Amino acid sequence: MLTAARLGAAALAGALLAGVAAVPALADDPASPSPEASVSGSPSVSDSPSGAVSESPSGSASGSASGSPSGSASGTASGSPASSGVPAGLYGKGDPQYDGVWRQSLALLALHQEKVEPAEAAVKWLLDQQCADGGWPSYRVEGAACVPATEDSNATAMAVQALTVLGDHKEQVTRGTDWLRATQTVDGTWAYNPGTPGDANSTALAVNALLAAGLDPATTAVPGGQSAYRGLASFQLGCWTSAEQRGAYVYQPVAGAPAAPNTLASAQALLAAAGGHLPVTTADRKDAAPKALACPDTPGDGPVAHTDSAEADASWLTGRLAANGQRLLLDTPGAAATADYNATAWSVLGLVASGHAADATSAADWLAGNGYAWAAQGRSGTDPAAAATLVLTARAAKLDPYNFGGANMVQLLVDSGPKPKAGPTAGDPEATRAPGSAITEPDENSGFSAGWLIGVGLAVGVGATVLLSLNRRRHNQLAAAASAEHTPTGNASGEGTAGEQPEQHR
Repeated sequence: MLTAARLGAAALAGALLAGVAAVPALADDPASPSPEASVSGSPSVSDSPSGAVSESPSGSASGSASGSPSGSASGTASGSPASSGVPAGLYGKGDPQYDGVWRQSLALLALHQEKVEPAEAAVKWLLDQQCADGGWPSYRVEGAACVPATEDSNATAMAVQALTVLGDHKEQVTRGTDWLRATQTVDGTWAYNPGTPGDANSTALAVNALLAAGLDPATTAVPGGQSAYRGLASFQLGCWTSAEQRGAYVYQPVAGAPAAPNTLASAQALLAAAGGHLPVTTADRKDAAPKALACPDTPGDGPVAHTDSAEADASWLTGRLAANGQRLLLDTPGAAATADYNATAWSVLGLVASGHAADATSAADWLAGNGYAWAAQGRSGTDPAAAATLVLTARAAKLDPYNFGGANMVQLLVDSGPKPKAGPTAGDPEATRAPGSAITEPDENSGFSAGWLIGVGLAVGVGATVLLSLNRRRHNQLAAAASAEHTPTGNASGEGTAGEQPEQHR
């Protein structure tokens, strides 16, 4: 049944088609990234999933799903991909130099959640990327030596979570968490690469990994230093800031500059502040909306207490979602404020983990209706990090990743890598690898596919075109009759017949 929202969207699509004969955008943001902007791994602006150069696979400071820095030390010193293409065991066809371990770990996490047993080559590839000291680089060519400066806390944190859920890899997980503990700074934070200043995204991901491995971030600290939770809190804006900023996270504090909330940092920090990790399962539901940070009349400048941290962050994020059509926007300086799919997905994961699943519903629906282009239409085809993130997000929000806005995201992810040993064994027969053939009703999945919108828009557009044509023909007939009355033998000069006159007089 067509809802009012769908009819309105269809009418708009039809009007666009009739007026300019243009194909509607797959996302509802007119400035959303093109399909080419979905690919990860390249340092160029157009290749980042959110359309901007990113500083880490987590999207630190940018909103990228799986792109990485153009200027980061990671990846470059460990060799570049072989000229023959990406390794056979790796998911995705794009250059893995900046995100190989990140996307592989996300893919294994998502597929394990869906009870898909990956190929042995896929797991072996991830295991072989680990360095002797326990850390993982973003990517290193097979046989290349590890370079400690290129080891990456984001890749290590994600690999630890993936190997934890896969099981039978206790030694590698322990070495990974030992590396994280050894690279934690005295202020309790983590940097993307060791030896550089800590940032909120890297700290949050490290906390996720510690939690997944059964370690307590409240007590994890270098000798004489702050705990991991205290380090995470150092990036959160508290009572000393304006009310509209409280609860958000900055990427990194900048001395002498005003605090600026960072959307992706806030989204990724929420899962850690809530005590969660990947994959996210539904936590205890809270009936009330997230609580904004309560501040005294004379607020101090101390950090937000850990007991209030997740609630304050969730409150800020739900406010941003509500203000921007249930998706978050890219806030990289100098970049257009386009939809940030990655930050939106992480906000859903964090809201569910913090008990606010009901407040995540609309954002999850928006992703279902608009996320296909982000995941599937990169320059190198499917972006496995984006597809895996959507699979994890759909399941956390109790939607169907086998029919997420009409697309079978699980199969899309499976198809991007080596053939699995088993699965997927179940799925929605009406879903496709690409949206378009399935109409997803609100009771099945509140998001609706871009393909459905295009199909209805085409139908409305054809109808509108026919009406315009009939109206134009009637107008021309009247004009011709009037012309014949004044010039029976032809045009004003008396030359030619009506059929030889300019089109507007026929």
